[in-house]
Amino acid sequence: MVKIGETAPAFTLKTTDKSDVSLSDYKGEKVILAFYPGAFTGVCDKEMCAFQDNIVKLNDAGTTVLGISVDSPWANSAFSQKYNLGFPLLSDIDRKVVNSYDASFVGLGGIEGYISANRVVIVIDGEGIVRYRWDAENPGVEPDYDSVVDFASAL
Repeated sequence: MVKIGETAPAFTLKTTDKSDVSLSDYKGEKVILAFYPGAFTGVCDKEMCAFQDNIVKLNDAGTTVLGISVDSPWANSAFSQKYNLGFPLLSDIDRKVVNSYDASFVGLGGIEGYISANRVVIVIDGEGIVRYRWDAENPGVEPDYDSVVDFASAL
């Protein structure tokens, strides 16, 4: 498991317009990685909207939010448009990033063998070090958004 105090694993993923986004693009900035199981699922909708509701405060504190799921760029695009999200949603279709961050969940929706992202929130400082990590007991559990936002803003 990627732990607090460790260097965040590098990655490059596709955004909703199919362009590449890398963690290294945000060197020197604070980043929240918000792993979510799937677009258009009730708890994920609430999670991404909670980060959107706090986007001004986070941006003012020099923090970028990156949503990561195993959904396609097309599904993420429709999801982002529906909720007018002001941060990138990234597609980890080969599941390399969810695996490298120990953020995978097997059996979402009762589908045996299906691997999705679990609900995991990681805050990375400007030097690329993990400073905060929260893992859901199961994908239906939400983080304490105020705690995440306050931590990232104070970092």
